[in-house]
Amino acid sequence: MHVAQRFERFLETYRRPDGQRWGGAELEKATGGIVSRSYATNLRKGRMESPGYEKMRAIAKAMGFPPELWFEEDLGDEGGRLAMPEGRGIPGRLEHLFETIKNPKSGEPYTNAEVARMSAGDLSEEDVEGIRTGKITDPLVGQVAALAAAFGVVPSYLLDRGKEPSLLDEEVLEALADKTAGSILRESARLPEREKRIVLGIVQQFSDQLGAGGR
Repeated sequence: MHVAQRFERFLETYRRPDGQRWGGAELEKATGGIVSRSYATNLRKGRMESPGYEKMRAIAKAMGFPPELWFEEDLGDEGGRLAMPEGRGIPGRLEHLFETIKNPKSGEPYTNAEVARMSAGDLSEEDVEGIRTGKITDPLVGQVAALAAAFGVVPSYLLDRGKEPSLLDEEVLEALADKTAGSILRESARLPEREKRIVLGIVQQFSDQLGAGGR
């Protein structure tokens, strides 16, 4: 779903206390000027392909929805909700991924250069370094999505909800250590929600067949 379509869905779902839709002037006032009236208009009309996360978070706070919904594929009838691991801000959560997910070829943590190459041009090594250290305080949507795809997690994993991130369990770590399984995970993370479920169904069918063959 394009960011403009997503924004339009939020405007329809998360209305002002008086029941009216949010307008640019109201958002500018509610966000303390972080999101200007013209910015809101351009976002709604699809002129902002990759808005900054700080502006997205300000809009979410003003309108009353979780900021991670900007990244959720399937919003559902009521705008959707995520039950994702909690975090320590984007730099802290990203560092957690670097510490947890190892390069299957070397067994060592990924370098900034390797993650940049895995993003297929969406990130430079300097981008990764800047987001990782917090020097880039307002990463773009595309940068957050590219980082998440490189590590095989959903983009909302990197968003801060004020608590510590959940550790990846041993089974997940073992899967990521396997080159083929890790590749499947990373590639499937880039797919829309519907296609992810199709892939999951195929994998479960293979699992069921192998299980039946062993009985």
